[in-house]
Amino acid sequence: MNTETAPEDSPRSPCTNVCRLDANGDICVGCHRTLDEIVAWGEADDAEKRAILASVERRRAIVPISSADRGK
Repeated sequence: MNTETAPEDSPRSPCTNVCRLDANGDICVGCHRTLDEIVAWGEADDAEKRAILASVERRRAIVPISSADRGK
């Protein structure tokens, strides 16, 4: 998880500094966000960030990124 500075209760970015889209070009293999979610993060309020994080968690559980997509 990224260590960017955020207010105590503000959600932190899920960025892992592995910034590359999967083979389909849909989801970042590091943070499991869509490109739209990555772009929106900087301007998103806390509620929007929590919604993005919830989507990330659902995505991780349903569609794991393969090791081939991670470049291993």
